[in-house]
Amino acid sequence: MKILVTGGAGFIGSHLLTALVAQGDQVIVVDNLSTGTRSFVPPEAKFIEADILAPDAWKNEVGPVDAVIHLAAQISVPLSETYPVEDLRTNLQGTLTMLETATFLGAREFRMASSAAVYGDVASLPLQESGPLHPISFYGLNKWAAEQYLLHWAATHGMTGIALRLANVYGPRQRTAGEGGVVAMFCEALAAGTTLTVHGDGSQTRDFIAVQDVARAFSHRLGNPGSSAVYNVSTGTTTSVLNLIDVLGAVSGQDVRYLTVEPRIGDIHDSLLSTTLAEQWGFRAQVPLTQGIEETWHYFQKTGHEIR
Repeated sequence: MKILVTGGAGFIGSHLLTALVAQGDQVIVVDNLSTGTRSFVPPEAKFIEADILAPDAWKNEVGPVDAVIHLAAQISVPLSETYPVEDLRTNLQGTLTMLETATFLGAREFRMASSAAVYGDVASLPLQESGPLHPISFYGLNKWAAEQYLLHWAATHGMTGIALRLANVYGPRQRTAGEGGVVAMFCEALAAGTTLTVHGDGSQTRDFIAVQDVARAFSHRLGNPGSSAVYNVSTGTTTSVLNLIDVLGAVSGQDVRYLTVEPRIGDIHDSLLSTTLAEQWGFRAQVPLTQGIEETWHYFQKTGHEIR
């Protein structure tokens, strides 16, 4: 297939590119490198340094495609609260602009990265795709709205739209911003020999999923996606922040020091996503937490810090 990937020079995108190239797909990457890293893009992929909000400058260079995988985004909950208009422009207007571009390019499939943040702080776990939805940040609100634009556009333009609500993604190449950034922050601090910072008392729980599994989810059933839908992408297991610190201590062989500070604005306390619909779609996460944390730790231990 010929596939356009936005945000392909980023954390998740670069792992996806590796998977797509390995299976023989022709890949075009659009990334403005505001947070992406050019060296993450494999040489087999065509790279265009450009902005998703200005497709007229680059879409003719892409040519017809079979699918668009839209990963370019503003991923920080705190930044969405500080700069809500910028979050709206990137995450909502950017998605709509890419939907228009996908139709122009003749794409039959469109996939976008959504987030567990659309659920908000819901007491009933695990979280089901059917709701309830109570986003408590502009980031979550705009991701939810982007899903609705996707489903409506797909229904009215002869396209299959898939939105993947990602749990807390972690792995090599991750930056310290965003929904899953706690693993990157902890690994970076430990590699630097500094004290870890825990926002809250550490009892808050997350559904951590390895980036390799997320890349598999975005490439899953390309060319045969089924109907337009929203799917959770998660492990279906929950881990507290303090448990995460224990795992990191075990894989690193170090005594991990940490301090607790006030929770961040917009952060939820507990998150656990149901895997039922995704499994019916044929996707199941494969990487155990200990293995994924060990691989992430070795990456940060080698690099010493996140790539900026």
